[in-house]
Amino acid sequence: MAYWRLHYHLVWATALRQPLIDGTTAPVIEQALYRKARELGVIIHQVGGLEDHLHVVATIPPRLAVARCLQHFKGASSYAVNSSLHRGRRFRWQDGYGALTVGQRALALVVDYVKHQREHHASGKILRALEQCEPFPPASRTASPRTTRP
Repeated sequence: MAYWRLHYHLVWATALRQPLIDGTTAPVIEQALYRKARELGVIIHQVGGLEDHLHVVATIPPRLAVARCLQHFKGASSYAVNSSLHRGRRFRWQDGYGALTVGQRALALVVDYVKHQREHHASGKILRALEQCEPFPPASRTASPRTTRP
């Protein structure tokens, strides 16, 4: 048996950042996430977010790739919303996500941050690194280290 402590802060948004997460969809999403986590052997420490994005703090076993875990989480939660709530529009997540590792010492702080998402956003006191779920626009990427000769 191996020893591991692999904690992650995961964040992803609704398709086109539409405000689709509300008092009706949030519990369905959360239940689907916890159900899928149990199935995968993932420990969810906290779920939180706003109308257009979701944060999850989780411990993911080393046998499961983070990208695969996110695929399962996003698929199970969107399926749950679309199959149980007959709404006029289809619920979808964006293609990308943000994933950061979290050390054991910082775990409680990150859990608290996710737990109080609404307050952080309302006060403007957000941690940009924990909110990033889209790739940086091309203009903000660093230039290629290769140089071209005329």
